[in-house]
Amino acid sequence: MSVISDVLANSSVTNTTTKDSLTSAATGGQALGKDAFLQLLVTQLKNQNPLDPQDNSAFVAQLAQFSSLEGITTLNETVSGIAGNYNSSQALQASSLVGRSVIAQTDKAVVDTSKSLNGTVVVPTSVSAATVKITNSAGTVIRTLELGSQSAGNASFIWDGKDSSGAVAPAGTYTFGASTTIDGTNTSLITYLPATVNSVTISQTGGELMLNLAGLGSVALSKVQTIGL
Repeated sequence: MSVISDVLANSSVTNTTTKDSLTSAATGGQALGKDAFLQLLVTQLKNQNPLDPQDNSAFVAQLAQFSSLEGITTLNETVSGIAGNYNSSQALQASSLVGRSVIAQTDKAVVDTSKSLNGTVVVPTSVSAATVKITNSAGTVIRTLELGSQSAGNASFIWDGKDSSGAVAPAGTYTFGASTTIDGTNTSLITYLPATVNSVTISQTGGELMLNLAGLGSVALSKVQTIGL
């Protein structure tokens, strides 16, 4: 930076505002933009010693620096445009999800017990038996569904809305705890259950969409397995 300052000090630049702005940029007072860089380059060329002109390799290196600066500026503008388009796309995507039914990774569901509920359990490896315990909001297990032996993959189950005595359970929020035994250890399994999207939270920093599910709280869009009507 001292070389640039010397060039300015000994140059024929007479415009005080221009000279001050270039000096400020050169000494770190502000970002050195492409216009300031070009003015410095031209000033250096105009004030070089004719008996000892600037070395060709140094001149080419400065031109390469200018080209790189121009490319970075263009890249920043392009990335900003892409970010703006991404945010607009997120907003459009969010508006289309409100009111939709989804199958999301969760262990809770708001159940209308007059209808059957369809769920899915992720089985990491072949097992001889797996169960799904259904617990009401008071923490009482009202029904245990036996899934039997399952191979690795997704295992579907259906709850008819009835408790272990055969009576229809009241509508409400229920917890579905799936488990199995793997290598002698009781292991909890991931469940995917139906839910309704009440609203969507859009990240202001370009993060993932968060779906606010009716009666269940928020879940990331990546946790959604299926989007229905």
